[in-house]
Amino acid sequence: MKHLTTTLPPVGAQRTQMTCHFCIVGCGYHVYKWDEGRKGGPAPQENALGLDFRQGLPALSASISDTMAQVIVDPRGKRSHVLIVPDRGCVVNAGLSSHRGAKMGQYTYSPEGLTRDRLKHPRLQRHGRWMDLDWEQALELYARFTQRVLDEVGPDGLFFDCFDHGGAGGGFENTWGTGKLMFSALRTPMVRIHNRPAYNSECHATRDMGIAELNNSYEDAQLADCLFAIGCNPYETQTNYFLNHWIPNLNGSTAGKRAARFPGESCPPTRVIIVDPRRTKTVAVAEQVAGKDRVLHLDIRPGTDTALFNTLLTYVVDQGWHDTAFIARATKGFDQAMVAARMPLAEGARITGIPEAKLVQAAEWAYRPKAGLARPRTFHAYEKGIIWGNDNYRIQSALVNLALATHNVGRRGTGVCRMGGHQEGYTRPPYPGDRQIYVDQELLHGKGLIYTVWGTNPFQSTLNAQAHRAALVRRSRIVSEALDAARGASIKELADIAFDACRTRGGLFLVSINLYADPLSEAAHLMLPAAQPGEMNLTSMNGERRLRLTERFMDPPGEALPDCLIAARIARTLQALYRESGRHELAARFAGFDWVTEEDAFNDGFRRAGTPGAPPIDSQGGETGHLATYHRLRLAGNNGVQLPIQRAEGDKLIGTEMLYEDERFSTADGRATFLTAAWNGWPDMVTAQQSKHRFWINNGRTNEVWQTGYHDQHQPSWDERMPAALLEMSPADASSLGLQGGDIAEVFNDHGSTFALVRLEPTAKPGQTFMTFGQKRGTAGDVVTPWVDRHVVPYYKGTWASIRRAAGIRAWRELSSPKSRIA
Repeated sequence: MKHLTTTLPPVGAQRTQMTCHFCIVGCGYHVYKWDEGRKGGPAPQENALGLDFRQGLPALSASISDTMAQVIVDPRGKRSHVLIVPDRGCVVNAGLSSHRGAKMGQYTYSPEGLTRDRLKHPRLQRHGRWMDLDWEQALELYARFTQRVLDEVGPDGLFFDCFDHGGAGGGFENTWGTGKLMFSALRTPMVRIHNRPAYNSECHATRDMGIAELNNSYEDAQLADCLFAIGCNPYETQTNYFLNHWIPNLNGSTAGKRAARFPGESCPPTRVIIVDPRRTKTVAVAEQVAGKDRVLHLDIRPGTDTALFNTLLTYVVDQGWHDTAFIARATKGFDQAMVAARMPLAEGARITGIPEAKLVQAAEWAYRPKAGLARPRTFHAYEKGIIWGNDNYRIQSALVNLALATHNVGRRGTGVCRMGGHQEGYTRPPYPGDRQIYVDQELLHGKGLIYTVWGTNPFQSTLNAQAHRAALVRRSRIVSEALDAARGASIKELADIAFDACRTRGGLFLVSINLYADPLSEAAHLMLPAAQPGEMNLTSMNGERRLRLTERFMDPPGEALPDCLIAARIARTLQALYRESGRHELAARFAGFDWVTEEDAFNDGFRRAGTPGAPPIDSQGGETGHLATYHRLRLAGNNGVQLPIQRAEGDKLIGTEMLYEDERFSTADGRATFLTAAWNGWPDMVTAQQSKHRFWINNGRTNEVWQTGYHDQHQPSWDERMPAALLEMSPADASSLGLQGGDIAEVFNDHGSTFALVRLEPTAKPGQTFMTFGQKRGTAGDVVTPWVDRHVVPYYKGTWASIRRAAGIRAWRELSSPKSRIA
């Protein structure tokens, strides 16, 4: 173990629980806090960890690093040590720490640390400079502007971009607070979700089919006969799920558990099928662990997943490997779906680019009956590769058709589940619109007067991003010029000036509510400072529906507040304005926000079992959501409870390990629904770019950087390793363009242009590249087309572009390794 400079927590240090607030896996951690000047000793009885540091610790017995530590300062100047270490007793991670979670200590606020640039006070931009306000001034400005919009334009003039997740700044408390403000009080439908240009689901099809997208437990990855990874890269993006639950199955460690759980069934060595256009680290690691003979990489032609699933389904049905009895008793629509899905092997191979032999091998591994005719247990894990793929609704329909037909839902060791990005934490009142509205396009067309961007950053994470940024910057500048022309104006006068600039001149009043100033803030007029987990109590749910409470252990910086309490203050300010003007009917819409703590918001939202409009698995967990209390969740620790909650035995909550074991699905009649999903080719807007440009620009995430890098961008090592978004491409393609590793390339097409740092990747296919998504310096979304499916779900993965050398910086070339990042 690396030599630590971190002070050990003494016996008696305060210990609280924390769920890692980055990826959906939600690893459990313990937070130790103690006064500066105290320290624990090396003997196990001398430190709160109970570890013996007088000698070398056994390998993997503990995970502790300097990045897990911080010295924090409270508002009274008291200094304390903080150490955030993984919880070995948490079934999610069993003491493992990811690259992301291991830095949570560094990412706690410290005036002397990486996070010193956190927003601390409300801020108003005047004359090109930011000026701190107090909350009363900021709320008055926001509320007076909003009131004029409501009174003179209506709720359609109020635009929002808001998170819909748990972890980071999300959580049930914050989604409820923001949702109650937007939907119950303001009643605006002009809302988009942080990674989508409308207010919608990423899983419309699965829900229409009666299958919630998170329907098994992580343990099922240990029990599966075959792991089928589709459009996901779990080693990099759900690291500890992969390491703690997939790897033990692939290396044979769970063979005994499988045999004991399924007596009488043969349990051959588990295999893994990975569908991805590119070779990934997941493929490489799986081959090292299981051997190449048990790993099948289907290097699919981008955008042809529907054809793949239909080909496999056709082959399976022709072999008689589908579960006819289950289909008859628990589903509907199978025959109609098969008519649309039928695709012979030769046609499927032609469309997907996967040889017929590999298609047959995949079908045999995943669906051919085992010895004794037992049905194999195959876990289908999917994520952004198809969620953001070529017609989200059709792709998911085809995949779930395949899983349903082979009865790989509702049995232990199976499932058809999204792997997820963030944790979940959704509970909101019903969306007031009757359709999904393409909010990005509305903004581009000059609609809206105020745009509140809450806990997200579309400048880095939307599609057609260059056009989006240009429109927002142009419209916000109109307001800035009007505000800058004011001299000695009061808050009310500023609100009126901004409103008039928006109403009469096409301006847009832009508000950012976030942890930091970010690229979007350059166009903003008002910024409000938010708190993060640990600075507030926060509940969220991981990828196996495991609900946990992250406990507050420190104060947020300055005057920053939890998002739910910011929403409550906005509502109360608007209520007061309407009361002052004698409009009590309108004031009544803003009632019910008298929250003092985030627990008040939790009790107001999550614990209202059956809240209208909230998917049952995403929120309360059925009719017993009221059983979840902060007290019970504290007692449940980092293992929490899996939703839906069945009952409480005293203070112990009893949850649900797997959905649909009773073969009753989430439809009105309880029968799962097959949907027609014929292969329909690529969108015309995408193929139009292919005829003009040479390179396919795939995009995704890497282990080193979380999302838009909102914390990571403050790490010096990040700038050193990734000074711009990475563009992985084959050495032959790079050479043909005169590019070397470390060069800056311009990536461009008819929709936009961006820049990226070239990294030579020997495993890359000719004509295909991979660019990191959502980066501050180089936004892949700039070249993504504005095409969306019928539910306004974007095709983030689908675009073609040209590449040219823009610059060569010697220092960056020297940092560029010639070795494969994937191998």
